[in-house]
Amino acid sequence: MFYITRRVLFNAAHNLYNPKWSKEKNFEIFGPCSNLHGHNWELHATVKGEIDPETGFVMDLKKLSDELKINIVDKVDHKYINEDVDFMHGILPTTENIVREFWNIIQPILINKYGVQLHKLWLVETPNQSVEYFG
Repeated sequence: MFYITRRVLFNAAHNLYNPKWSKEKNFEIFGPCSNLHGHNWELHATVKGEIDPETGFVMDLKKLSDELKINIVDKVDHKYINEDVDFMHGILPTTENIVREFWNIIQPILINKYGVQLHKLWLVETPNQSVEYFG
């Protein structure tokens, strides 16, 4: 089994704020992240599969990049995730929740269109904070 990874970048803002709580409780739980702020995000998508004997690829990484761009990056880049991103409406935009929603979008596309299995998404929020999701 081979694992191949493509990285894509985007910039987006969010704030961690539970509307059921007071401003004070949100600050107590989420600290300064309860305020609007932005990140330079990195999304690493790893797919797994066997090598196609005709192409020598598990999957064309350019096609993986294109699918990530069209289906994820174009929808979140330079956006306010809490309000501007349809698939995040009503979901607290923690890194964990964001990467899970990315998985829900891209995994069926990769299986149905390219016959490869998404193995992992790794979303880097800051150099010191990231989340890996294996579905």
